[in-house]
Amino acid sequence: MTIEPKTVSSVLTAATDSVTLINEVNAGSWNVEGMEQSEINDMVQRNVDHLEIVLAYAPVDEDDDTPDVAGSSDDKTSYTDAIATGQAYIENN
Repeated sequence: MTIEPKTVSSVLTAATDSVTLINEVNAGSWNVEGMEQSEINDMVQRNVDHLEIVLAYAPVDEDDDTPDVAGSSDDKTSYTDAIATGQAYIENN
């Protein structure tokens, strides 16, 4: 079994789940039935935190194979928008 090295694209694609969750909670289309508002806010915050961590990924030296998400020119708008949306949601709820 060969493990493919992570790329900027694969890391961002994996982070799209957090974007979806934040946007759908904000739009009211994510199933939060039975959850307290504090639990929903915690869930949104965890996903905001995850996106912030992913967007900061960068190799520490030339031997580090961490994808350079922070230095990449890939479009990260949907991720930064989701972070802002999540922060606003928590502030308003």
